[in-house]
Amino acid sequence: MNTLLLSLALFVGAASPNGQLSVKTTDAKLEICYNQQKVLELADIPFSDLTFVREVKDGYQMLEGKRLHCTNEANEYQTPIGQDARIVMRLYNDGIAFRYEYTGLQDSKVPAEQTSYIIPEGTKRWMQQWSDGYEGFFPMTTTANVKTLAGFGGSFEKEEINTHWGYPLLMEPIDGVFALITEANIERRQSASSLFNEGEVFSVRQDQNDLLLTGDWHTPWRVVIIGKLADIVESTLVTDVSEPSRLEDVSWIKPGVVSWIYWANNHGSNDYSIITKYVDMAVTLGLPYVLIDAEWDEMDKVASNEGKTIEDAVAYANAKGVKPLIWYNSSVGWVDGAPGPKYRLNKPEDREKEFAWCEKIGVAGVKIDFFSGDNQMNMDYCQDLLESAARHHLLVNFHGAPIPRGWQRTYPNLLSTEGVYGAEWYNNVPHFTKKAASHNAILPYTRNVIGPMDYTPCAFSDSQHPHITTLAHELALTVLYESGLQHLADRPESFLAQPKEVQAFLGQLPTVWDETRFVSGYPGESAVLARRNGNMWYVAGINGSDEPQTLANDLSFLGNGNLSVRMFADDASGQWQISTLTQLPSQIVCQPRGGFVLVIQI
Repeated sequence: MNTLLLSLALFVGAASPNGQLSVKTTDAKLEICYNQQKVLELADIPFSDLTFVREVKDGYQMLEGKRLHCTNEANEYQTPIGQDARIVMRLYNDGIAFRYEYTGLQDSKVPAEQTSYIIPEGTKRWMQQWSDGYEGFFPMTTTANVKTLAGFGGSFEKEEINTHWGYPLLMEPIDGVFALITEANIERRQSASSLFNEGEVFSVRQDQNDLLLTGDWHTPWRVVIIGKLADIVESTLVTDVSEPSRLEDVSWIKPGVVSWIYWANNHGSNDYSIITKYVDMAVTLGLPYVLIDAEWDEMDKVASNEGKTIEDAVAYANAKGVKPLIWYNSSVGWVDGAPGPKYRLNKPEDREKEFAWCEKIGVAGVKIDFFSGDNQMNMDYCQDLLESAARHHLLVNFHGAPIPRGWQRTYPNLLSTEGVYGAEWYNNVPHFTKKAASHNAILPYTRNVIGPMDYTPCAFSDSQHPHITTLAHELALTVLYESGLQHLADRPESFLAQPKEVQAFLGQLPTVWDETRFVSGYPGESAVLARRNGNMWYVAGINGSDEPQTLANDLSFLGNGNLSVRMFADDASGQWQISTLTQLPSQIVCQPRGGFVLVIQI
């Protein structure tokens, strides 16, 4: 460290490379400060003096995410917490990460977690009630006294107060300064964790892990991203601290847009004729992938299919130049009463046989669904699936699964994860309709910060329950939400009825971004992000409110050169407003629950 930062570190305990973040210990608490203002306290962690260890500085490449080239830069410190244990802490310019490391364990139970965050009452926070699939709202509140949502999907309130929270948790401890709590880098022999609170104290608890540990062991990284909203949204801290990939050849991993069958029919994919319609739609729009969802193992039992099987459907897609993905039940979560195929992936020998068959017949990837939470068994099973899939050149999308915690770097064939209350809930519950716009404007600041998110966006028509977000709002979600596999929710006849400009947009939509920039917004109110792919910028914004709203759109970073701008927006009657602009708008008026997209060639 240079002399100035070394002096700052000695004064406050430890500091980030730019000195903006610092920590210090006071009365058995660790204070985390942003520009010397306290943003968060950690309680009851046995810190003594933090000793500087090294400067961490390296770059790495991603195949999908907020940006392709990332920089991992931090100052690393450590402190002993016993004879054979220590805490290692890294201070980044946009947050902190720390973990507990143990040596010399001998048939030992997993050490008890000691991390607790203090979130004072009155602090704005956006918290999601924990569920094993991480599918819930993030309502803004200033208290931990929030009623439990009962029923899958959080369909009604009970009288008791919820005390169990899933990551990420976003808070605003100082006006305009935010902290997002999560974790990263789940490895073998580890479970994931979540938050339990008693009043203002939110404690980290590791999920079930019955292993007896011998040798060295450490926890995953406890991560807090800190700063302005731009720092939160643009952060790559979750992948910065995650293990790099060991794959030597990644040329077969191709992110892209997917036509998706389930949403429109609220059913699986045992109907061969429906599959062909979605393949044909992918051809018309120019989409690279089609997802054949659940129940494909029953295709030959449906009389109208005239004996056709999944192999026929896969062959049809490949003959049309569309790469098929197929669905599996993980068979560890929802099994009884759930669709199949089941029990094909649980045993190593069965998994290898199944994935070898997928590779042989021309399947490009797998969607694996219905996991059972954050326990160590699930974490190891997910890694088994990812490694086996990679051996057979299969892309992976986890559904009904815990949130991403950095595996998108370690296992780059993992291109998306659900772990979000997404558009498929229009199939299941009526209350998503009224809450969707605000919820959609929270996700860029919470769930999508930590990794790719398979929300299944862009529904222009209705499923079982209607949506009241506008056409441009729905289109904007395809850019606003980052996912290496972007599954389009709507039915073929709806997409093919849209203006030719909209169809062309979907056919040219990237799912790989060279960089991402936060433009404007506030959780639940609005969000405007800019993402670059090559020499094209995509700027997407949504209004999360029921009133018209003028969204700030400062794109001065693009310069004042000659630009070609195509704008997709809503008119007052709810119809498309598609135009070509000669200059960048500095602000855009959005209709209630509306949105916009700018496509800019530089």
